[in-house]
Amino acid sequence: QVQLVESGGGSVQAGGSLRLSCAASGWSWHSNLVAWFRQPPGKGREAVAAIYTGSGATYYAFGEGRFTIARDNAKDTVYLQMNSLEPEDTALYFCAARASYTYASSAWLDPTTYNYWGQGTQVTVSS
Repeated sequence: QVQLVESGGGSVQAGGSLRLSCAASGWSWHSNLVAWFRQPPGKGREAVAAIYTGSGATYYAFGEGRFTIARDNAKDTVYLQMNSLEPEDTALYFCAARASYTYASSAWLDPTTYNYWGQGTQVTVSS
């Protein structure tokens, strides 16, 4: 049973930082794609960033420079470091994963291509 567990969300003021963690269990960690998505209040789910656990290649939908995705293969964990947070970053943040070979890398933005999802962690940024 594959499980993804997010943590690290919370409430911060604008300009603050948070580091989200996504810990995986129940599968072979290498050769997978792990992504962060977010869902702002009243809006749809949008991609934030993704990383291949094998090569370490990263992709950003936006926020590169404020957001950094990284992985720790020894801990089967992917992180999303978020700096200079803005109220517009307020959302429920999810991590998602799939085997890296199932789709082309260009499909990383599409949430329907992921097999596994965590339960989400709330990030609230106040002005």
